[in-house]
Amino acid sequence: MKVLQLHVDYVEYYPVNTEIKEAEPDIVKEKKRIEESVVILISIEKNDNDELIINDFIKEVRIYLDKIKCDSVLLYPYSHLSSNLESPENAYNLLRQIETDLKKNLKDVKVTRAPFGWTKELNLKIKGHPLAENSKAFTKKEKGMSDSNQINQNEGDSILATSNAISAEGSLKSFWYILDKDGNLIPHESYPYKKSDDNLKALLNYELLKKRTVDEQPPHVKLMRKLGIADYEPASDPGNIRFYPKGRLMKSLLEQFITKKVYKYGGLEVETPIMYESHHPSMESYFNRFPARQYNIKSDQKELFLRFAACFGQFLMAKDFQISYKNLPLKLYELTRYSFRREKSGELVGLRRLRAFSMPDCHAFCKDMEQSKEEFVKRLELSKSVIEEIGLSLSDDLEMAIRFTEDFYVNNKDFIKQFCLKIKKPILVEMWKERFFYFVLKWEFNYLDNLGKASALSTDQIDIENGLRYGITFVDENGDKQNPIILHNSPSGAIERVIFALLEKSAKLMKQGKIPYLPLWLMNTQIRLIPVEKDFIPKCIEISNYLKENNIRVDIDDRDESLSKRIREAEMEWIHYIGIIGKKETTNNTISIRDRIRKSNHELTVEKIQKTITDIVNDKPFLPINLPEFLSARPKIMM
Repeated sequence: MKVLQLHVDYVEYYPVNTEIKEAEPDIVKEKKRIEESVVILISIEKNDNDELIINDFIKEVRIYLDKIKCDSVLLYPYSHLSSNLESPENAYNLLRQIETDLKKNLKDVKVTRAPFGWTKELNLKIKGHPLAENSKAFTKKEKGMSDSNQINQNEGDSILATSNAISAEGSLKSFWYILDKDGNLIPHESYPYKKSDDNLKALLNYELLKKRTVDEQPPHVKLMRKLGIADYEPASDPGNIRFYPKGRLMKSLLEQFITKKVYKYGGLEVETPIMYESHHPSMESYFNRFPARQYNIKSDQKELFLRFAACFGQFLMAKDFQISYKNLPLKLYELTRYSFRREKSGELVGLRRLRAFSMPDCHAFCKDMEQSKEEFVKRLELSKSVIEEIGLSLSDDLEMAIRFTEDFYVNNKDFIKQFCLKIKKPILVEMWKERFFYFVLKWEFNYLDNLGKASALSTDQIDIENGLRYGITFVDENGDKQNPIILHNSPSGAIERVIFALLEKSAKLMKQGKIPYLPLWLMNTQIRLIPVEKDFIPKCIEISNYLKENNIRVDIDDRDESLSKRIREAEMEWIHYIGIIGKKETTNNTISIRDRIRKSNHELTVEKIQKTITDIVNDKPFLPINLPEFLSARPKIMM
C-alpha cells in the first residue's frame, strides 16, 4: 500500500466519468469541497489485504493528524502511486474496509471518501509547512524474515519503505545541554553564556526552533554568481546547481585534498552504485533509521531509489568480504558524486542545501566499542585537520554539537570529556532518553551563516545496528563470527557546503569592513600579470611560463583596457596577487606586486613571488588553470 498525505487548506473534486467497468455505482455527479483536511491519496497493491498493514496505516494516520492538529480526512483512490495494483474488485472492497476501520478507530476524526474507479476533476491547496506532504509505503512482512531485517521493530509490524526517521526528528523527546570546556554537562538555560558564545546560542536557537526554511537569500548566493563559481540551473530545480570552470576547479581541488587526507588515515577507496532496489530487505529497514527523503524511480519493473549516502553501498560490499579481527578497523572510503536527497523546496538555497551533492564518506568497521571509541578520536583529529586546512577555523568559524543517548553518556562520561579537551570551547549537546536512530553517538561541526542558519560540515557516528542489519561479519579471536560496530565519518561534509561556508565567511568579513577572500590554494588565478602596454606581453609570457612550471596558476590580462580598470577588475575577482609589468620591471627583471589581502605593494623577483605563493599553498593539491591564459580569449562568465 502506498499513500501520500497532503495537509490542505481545501480540496474540491468532481466525478466526471467512470474510468473502469468496476467503478463504484450510484455516484451523484456533484462538486464536493472540504476545508482544512488531510487528503490521503492511496494506491491499493497486491497482498495489501492484511490486518497488520491496515492497522499500521491507521496508526500512521493517527500520528500524522495529531502532529499537524487536524481532524478531517479524505480518502482519495489514486492508482498512480504504484504499478503493482490489486484487482479493481479487491481494491474497492479493501478501500471500503479501510474507510470503515478509520471511522471506527478515529472517532474524533471526520472521514470521507472519494468515488472509486471514476475520473475526477481535482483541485486542492496544500499548506506551506514542512510536514504538509508526507509519503509512506506499507508492505507485508514475510514469514521467516531474519533478525537482521527486524531490528527494533515490534512483532508483526510492517516495514515502512520511506523514512520514519524524518518524522522522528521532529517528535523525539530530547534534552539540550552545554558541555563546558572542563566536561561539565550543564542545562542550556543555566549555562553562563559569554559574548564569545553568540554563535553557540544561535546554534541552540536554530535547533530548538527547527525552522529549516529560508525566508531570504543568504549572501553567498550573490557571491557565487559574482565570482563566477556557480549558479542555479534554470532547466532544473533549485536543488541542482551548475558549476562554472572556477567552481569546478575548486570542487576538484577540495575532492583531491580530502581524498589524500583519508588515504593517509588508511581509507581504502571504493566505488558503489548510485541506485538500489527499494525492497531489498536491508534497505527497507534502513529507511526507517536514516533521516533522508529519497528519490524513487522504476526500471525493468523494479522499484529503485537514488542513494542518499554511500553507507549501504559500502555495507553491501563489506558483507561479501572475509574479515578477520586482525583486519579491523577496516576503513572504506568513497567520495560520492552524487548523493541525492529530495529536500523540501523551502529549504533549498544556493550551495547550503542541495538535492544532489558530493559527499566524502568514510566508514570504519570496528570489533567492539573500545576499538570504536579509539578510532572515533582519531577520526575527530582527521576532521579537525581537514576542516582547518581547508580554511575554516574551529575556534572562530564553527560550533560543535554532540548527540547521544542518556545510557551512552552515563556509561562513557570520560570518553565524552575528551571532546571538550580537544575542541577547547563549549559544545552543544542533545541527549535522547531513548534511542531511535541506528547510532548511539553523533557529532558534527556546524557553520552558522549570515542568516543564523546552521549547516553541518564534518561529522561522525557510532552505529551499533547496521553490522547486524546488513549481515556484515568478522571472525574474532575465538573463531566465532561477530557483527562489527560501524563508524560513519565525513571529514569535511558535502563539498558544495564547504564552498558555501567559505563564501559566507567572506560575507561576514565584508560586513565587518574587512577584505573578503578565498584560500589561495583554491583560487583559479593565484597571480594575474598585467602588462602596462602591449609591448610587455612577451615578458608576461616568459614570467607566466616560469610560474606554471612551478605549479602556480597564472593568467595574463592582455585586454585593450586601461591599466586602472584591469587592476580594479582583478581585485573584484578577489585575486590575491596582481603583478604589473612595465619598462622598469622588464629592465630590473622584477614584478611590481599588489598584495590585495595585505593592501601592500612590493617589487619582487619572479623567484621570490613564486616562493611566496608556494609557501602559502604548502602541500595542497595542484591543478592547472582551467580557463584560457589570456583574458582576451575568455568568455564573460557572470560578474
